[in-house]
Amino acid sequence: MRLKDKVAVVTGGGSGFGEGIARRFAAEGARVTVNDINEEGGKRVAAAIAEAGGRAIFVRADVAKAAEVETMAAKTLSAFGRLDVMVNNAGFTHRNQPMLDVSEETFDKVFAINVKSIYLAARAVVPIFRRQGGGCIINTASTAGLRPRPGLTWYNASKGAVITMTKSMAVELAPEKIRVNCLCPVAGETAMLADFMGGDTPENRARFRASIPLGRLSTPADIASAALWLASDEAEFITGVALEIDGGRCV
Repeated sequence: MRLKDKVAVVTGGGSGFGEGIARRFAAEGARVTVNDINEEGGKRVAAAIAEAGGRAIFVRADVAKAAEVETMAAKTLSAFGRLDVMVNNAGFTHRNQPMLDVSEETFDKVFAINVKSIYLAARAVVPIFRRQGGGCIINTASTAGLRPRPGLTWYNASKGAVITMTKSMAVELAPEKIRVNCLCPVAGETAMLADFMGGDTPENRARFRASIPLGRLSTPADIASAALWLASDEAEFITGVALEIDGGRCV
């Protein structure tokens, strides 16, 4: 039980990578707050964790709204008494298309969910970690922030921001024993895959797979395994890392 006695919040936990992380954390002993704006998905994941013998609550919150993020942290403390790991996994993308075709409204939403949410989460959880003597933040970035694909310019930029934020946060918070790392998955089997590819077709899937040396897309299990290690005490000396989970895509 690598996360025994730890409490984690996983945003975007109602599906995809977030669901994989939430389930894996719970299986390894963590008590988990599953966050999503999709109540059906979030409640389903929390219920599945409970049915498997774990402990989880669902909290609906828009991660781009300060008051709702603060409430999410407060409900976690109320339910479990502490908070050890904050996983900023919720994400959004625009469809793969020429950069000037992306609307201002969509651009703002991409940066609100992918970037501003990390700022808001830090404001909510860093004071808690300081009181407890340490903590762990894991941000879901992307290979898009390291090796951008055409057609995803503004999404790429948002994930580049996540990587830089992660490294800067890590340096600033290290003296307080707060570790900050990020995950950089290659495209995977999530609800955003069709938008990444510009349409889910056999041809597009083959094109994306061909760019990955190990020859397949990522899975929630791949990302959950990496997040588990970063959240565990095994990684107590690891901070400021942008961990590529990409089958060799960024080599």
